[in-house]
This record gives sequence, C-alpha cells and structure tokens, in this order.
Amino acid sequence: MLLHNYYYCGDGCIPGYIFVSLVPNEYTLKRLPVALAHECNHNVRFQFEKWKTNITLAEMMISEGLAEKFATSLFGEDMIGPWVSKTDIETLNNYIKPIIKDGLNATGFDNITAYLYGDEMAQLRGYFPIGLPYCAGYACGYHMVKYYLKKTGKSIVEDTLTPTSEIMKEIEDFWDEDSI
Repeated sequence: MLLHNYYYCGDGCIPGYIFVSLVPNEYTLKRLPVALAHECNHNVRFQFEKWKTNITLAEMMISEGLAEKFATSLFGEDMIGPWVSKTDIETLNNYIKPIIKDGLNATGFDNITAYLYGDEMAQLRGYFPIGLPYCAGYACGYHMVKYYLKKTGKSIVEDTLTPTSEIMKEIEDFWDEDSI
C-alpha cells in the first residue's frame, strides 16, 4: 500500500490516536505535516460522527474528502495527496462518478473497499473488483466536499462537523454536473 501512496499513508479514525507510515525521503518528509492534518481532521470528525463497522461508502467518502480538503486548506492544493491527484477530472466525471453513485449506500469494508481504494488494492485485501482505478472513492469524496463548500459557502472547519446526511442532501446534483 505504501508503494501506491508514494510511500506514505495514515489512519486517524481512532479518536485520540494518529498513525502515519512512511518511507522517509524528500517527498514524504515534505508531506508529513499534510498527512498529519488529514488524519487530525478524521480525529475531530469521529468525535462527532461515531465510527461504526457498517459505515456506508458515502460516509467514508465524505470523511476522506473532508480530511483532504482540510489538509489542502492549510498547506495548499499543490500538496494534495496522490489518492486525489492521480485521478484526472475526465476520468472522475465520465467513469468514476457513475459507478460510485450506484454504490453510495453500500456498507462495511468488504463492500466499500473497491470503491474507496480501487480494484487493485481491493484484490490485495481479498475483496472483489468493481472496475475502479486507484483510490477512486478518495478522489470523488474530495470533489464532493469541494463542491459542497463552493455551493454552501461554508468553511472546511464548519463542514468537518456537518453530518454526512446533510452534506449528501446538499450535493444531490453533484452527480449530474462535471467536476472541475
């Protein structure tokens, strides 16, 4: 997994704990504060949106989108993680969004892993592929949150505490519009 993520990744979904794994090099060390900000956002959010094993794809995508948007709000869009930057807008709009839209209510990591991480990582974990590229759900979640913030004028700090159901209701038209 580290190889696919350019040698760094983290986990901040356990309130009070942040885990970051990286291979230290010039690229990853510059991104360590960005990764910590991303995981810190998860830590804050999961104080309000309680973690559950039957989490929906929509909930996970919003969580990942919020975390990455929070990190880029602090460190700039040029520091966006490869889980978002490796997906081009054309692929997002024409290929990823239609597949993900159909799976938004899927629950549990056995059913949402391929949506979030893409087929290759899903297969490495023993789950079935669904035809999605690397971290499609992360990239789509980021653009969902970006769309929500632009539409509502809310700040990323305020949005971090907004329930997923509210965000999803507000972005129903996201699926029919091209992301930019």
